Amino acid sequence: MLNDISLPAGTQTLARGLEVIRAVAHGATDLRSVTEVTGLGRSTAHRLVQLLERYGYLRVAAGRDYSLGPTLIEFGFRALHQNPLPVVARPILEELAEKVQDTVHLAIVDAGEVLYLDKIPGNRGAEMRSRIGHRMPLTKTGIGKALILDRGDEWRALYEAEHRGSADGAEEFVGRMEDYRRHGAAMDLEENEPGIRCVSAPIRDAGGVIVAAVSVSATKPFMPAQRMRGLVPVVRAAARSISRSLGYGG
Repeated sequence: MLNDISLPAGTQTLARGLEVIRAVAHGATDLRSVTEVTGLGRSTAHRLVQLLERYGYLRVAAGRDYSLGPTLIEFGFRALHQNPLPVVARPILEELAEKVQDTVHLAIVDAGEVLYLDKIPGNRGAEMRSRIGHRMPLTKTGIGKALILDRGDEWRALYEAEHRGSADGAEEFVGRMEDYRRHGAAMDLEENEPGIRCVSAPIRDAGGVIVAAVSVSATKPFMPAQRMRGLVPVVRAAARSISRSLGYGG
């Protein structure tokens, strides 16, 4: 909420508008829910919704049923194309997807969460809830674990933050992460979505910093432990290819 943020002078109206957009993006579908989420007064929120609708940032049907507007869709696609990572990675992701016949993801860390930049669905008929632009937890997903492989001093805190402050299981999680770091790849053993497993590896930039990760996901029948182990070098090779395209020489 805005009351929790120290804003630069003259930016309060802009910040309020952005909060309205954020509220709608996270599921607020009418004026009442927008005011509840943002803490704005009803009249202020209503004026901002009208302005944002006029410029295409929001879509409003019959005075309610708020959703993100066409301007944000346009900007979202432009943002993706202005980021070199999805463009560089795409042919390698396609090659990997053709090889494994399973769902392939590309993701980064954004605001402390996994943010999916690309997804190529597999050919085995399983539909996963992930999608481009979707967010997931870092410590519950294979791709999230790959993204934080170099952040060993933060593993426990990240785990507890995503498990409502509980330390139960934190020691086991840190132990698994240490093993993943040694192998240069991470796994999801149905921790995020029942029946879904994945193998993931980090992508590094020219400075060797992890900037993204790639994963292969499938349902449990197609991901027995032996196959998951066999996929580690395959996924790592794809991640290395993307890394080299970004200037990584390690």
